Formats: sequence, C-alpha cells, structure tokens
Amino acid sequence: MLQALGEMFTYDFMQRALWGVLLIMPLFSLLGTLIVNRGMSFFSDALGHSALTGVGLGVLLGMTDQTPAMLLFAVVFALLMNAIRRLRLSSTDTVIGVFSACGVALGLVLLSRTGFSGYQALLIGDILSITNSQLWVLGGTLIAVVLLWLLCFNGFFAVSVSPSLARSRSLPVRWLDDLFVAVVAIVVMLAIRWVGLLMINAMLILPAAAARNVARGMRGYTFLSLVFALFSGLLGLTLSYLNGVATGPTIVLVGAAVFFGTFLLNRKNG
Repeated sequence: MLQALGEMFTYDFMQRALWGVLLIMPLFSLLGTLIVNRGMSFFSDALGHSALTGVGLGVLLGMTDQTPAMLLFAVVFALLMNAIRRLRLSSTDTVIGVFSACGVALGLVLLSRTGFSGYQALLIGDILSITNSQLWVLGGTLIAVVLLWLLCFNGFFAVSVSPSLARSRSLPVRWLDDLFVAVVAIVVMLAIRWVGLLMINAMLILPAAAARNVARGMRGYTFLSLVFALFSGLLGLTLSYLNGVATGPTIVLVGAAVFFGTFLLNRKNG
C-alpha cells in the first residue's frame, strides 16, 4: 500500500487528476454553500440532467466538442427554469421536476439518433482523463468565480436569506438571482465530464451540508465547506486509485461519511 501511494503521483494522468480535484472542489464548495442556503439542491440536479440535451444539440449540429452547446443550453435552461419558478404558478419542486424530466428525455431522444453508448461516460465521469488545456479552463473559471464572490457575495447571501428584505434594501434581486443560477449552470457544465451527471449534485451539496451541521456563522460555514470539499476530493481520489474503482462515486462516499460524521457530532453537542 505504501509503495502504491508513493507511485500514485508519478503518473501524468494522476497529477492532472490531482489538479482537477484541487480546482473543481473549491468551486463546488463556494457554490454549494448558497445552493444549500437557498434550498436549491434539486435545481442543481436538474441542471446536471440538462447536460444530456446540451450534448445532444452539439452532436446534432456536428460539433466535435459539445462544450459550447452544453454551456449555452444550460444557461438558457437555468434562466428559463428560474423565471417560471418565480411566477409561483406551481410549487418549486414541481417546476424543477418537470424541467429535469424534460432535460433528460430530450437529451436521450437527440442522442438516440447517433447512439447513446458513446456518451455513457457522462453518467459517472472520468477525472483521470482530464487534459492540461481543460485544467487551464477550470483554473480560469475558479479565479472568475472567486472574484465574483468578492464582488457580489453580500448580495447573493441577502437574496438567499430573504428576497423581500434584499429588495427593501434596493438590491437587484432578480438580476442577482439570475446571475447566480447562470454561474451554477456554467460550472456544472464545465465539470460534468469529469464528475458525472449522477454524481455532480452530490458533490455540490455534501461539503456544504456537512459544514452547515457544525458551522457557527457564515465565515465558518464557507471555510468548513472548502475544507470538507478538499478532504473528500483528495481522499476519494486516493482511495479510488488504491482500490481501482471509479473516482467520482468514491469522492461522494467520502463526502457522505463526512456529512454523517458532522451530523452525529452536531446531535451529540446539541
């Protein structure tokens, strides 16, 4: 085992996977705190499902790299879902459920024209296949999201706590709301090939949910979410290498263990 650990990062693909974890997990931890605060876990899950339609549209248009189609469709999908959710004609979970089902169904219909078998990797992802150019894209995305957080976090947080209170303080509630869901959509689409459609929502939610169990105050909540995200990602990557199993699901299992550990700790202290 010690020998395997020593050899682990001598391989180029493992070094790239390590950098992928170090870039993706902080993104998830930042977004996850507000997703959990706003009760939007099903929203981000629906966004993940919409990736199938984005890929299907890219294939239909003859694109070799379907990422631009995925990004454009996801942003439009997120904004439309948000706009209908705000109308309150149906409950939020109903609206999200309808959009999620449509995203999956339309994607499967489009991909069935060319055969779905070539896109099954989207379901569980493969961070070991990440390339250097993709790491640069993730790095730039992380920098952009951190800068956006520094500029807009107070507004995002106010809207997540009470939209009516934020509106009374002359904050552009609708604009902030749409900006946040657009950012979530972009990050989900950029990461989904390496994280997996089935796993991405859990990776977004678990670190923040675990941090919320034990954090006192927003700073502690954000910091612990980052710590738990990095811990889950690094330990999950290591365990998946040592046991020869899929990386994304292993990271999720570690995150789930952290969540239940903090939940029990909170109950004990409570």
